[in-house]
Amino acid sequence: MMRVRVFFAALVTGAAMMASQFAFAADIAKPATAIFAGGCFWCSEADFEKLPGVIGAESGYTAGHTPNPSYEQVSAGGTGHTESVRVTYDPSKVSYSQLVEYFWHHIDPTVQDQQFCDHGNQYRSGIYWGNESERKIAEDSRDALIKSGKFQKIYTQIAAASFFYPAEEYHQDYYKKNPLRYAYYRRGCGRDARVQQIWGEK
Repeated sequence: MMRVRVFFAALVTGAAMMASQFAFAADIAKPATAIFAGGCFWCSEADFEKLPGVIGAESGYTAGHTPNPSYEQVSAGGTGHTESVRVTYDPSKVSYSQLVEYFWHHIDPTVQDQQFCDHGNQYRSGIYWGNESERKIAEDSRDALIKSGKFQKIYTQIAAASFFYPAEEYHQDYYKKNPLRYAYYRRGCGRDARVQQIWGEK
């Protein structure tokens, strides 16, 4: 009888361990989200969707006080919101830390309440963390940039994530829907030229 009990106990333990391993694997594969603001959300969306491990990016508005804002309201200023993107990614392929580093290299952190040709609080840059681990990663990354001597001051806002309002449908994947207009805007805004000047990258 004792041997039978030991056998069944081993079966139960083994099944529990397998279930735990499967749950752990499923948790790793579960998509995660992160919110960033880098000026024009058309450009931020296009940039992030080029990064391996990113499943997709959605344009929207965040960090303000006006509920359900429209593009007209946000672009006029006064809502407190900034144009932003909600990035959905696979944590097993790209980490939050890598997303933050990638973000820095696609913005101008040296300016306040603007990005490239777009001016106003609604175009401020920002990293909006979802938990304490993300907050530490974002702040440590910023502090390392300042410590490196590359920047004397960084104006990018680092704050707890608040409600994210998806932008109107015509803004989503704008760079795919309107490639010529998007390319004309991006070139005219001087975004890539300024990024290369700051970071020394194409």
